[in-house]
Amino acid sequence: MQWQEICENKQLQDLPFKIELNKWGQIIMSPARVKHSFYQGIIANLLNSILEQGFAFPECAINTSDNTKVADVVWASDERLKIIENEIAASIAPEICIEVISASNTLEEMQIKINLYLEAKAEEVWLCNENGIMKFYNQQGELEQSLLAPNFPKQIQGFRKS
Repeated sequence: MQWQEICENKQLQDLPFKIELNKWGQIIMSPARVKHSFYQGIIANLLNSILEQGFAFPECAINTSDNTKVADVVWASDERLKIIENEIAASIAPEICIEVISASNTLEEMQIKINLYLEAKAEEVWLCNENGIMKFYNQQGELEQSLLAPNFPKQIQGFRKS
């Protein structure tokens, strides 16, 4: 199955699951909990407030060497947005790709996604665990903090609108 077929399939629209494709074109579905969505919203809002150029948004489909993966949150520069905004799946990864880890995710699965996003030209890949603790990665490995958004907090638990 191809990503465009999934996007156009009426039976797959409005499912309460994140859908991705593996390298054989098989559909992978992951249910999302409220906390997962909550972290997605906080991360996107923080990125949009910290970085002046570009835009952060949830659920971005990205073409990878292992078919289409959907990053939970991404941040793309204005320049990269011009390339991908009208594509069915991003031909080049946004500069920052973020995965919010859920209980069903394994460390091996997350390492594979880090590598896939970096290979697809992401400059950084971030992981947010179930406690809101952030980890930042680039081609050289784990970073102490993001180089693209150095003011981004290392833990997002408790961030709420006042």
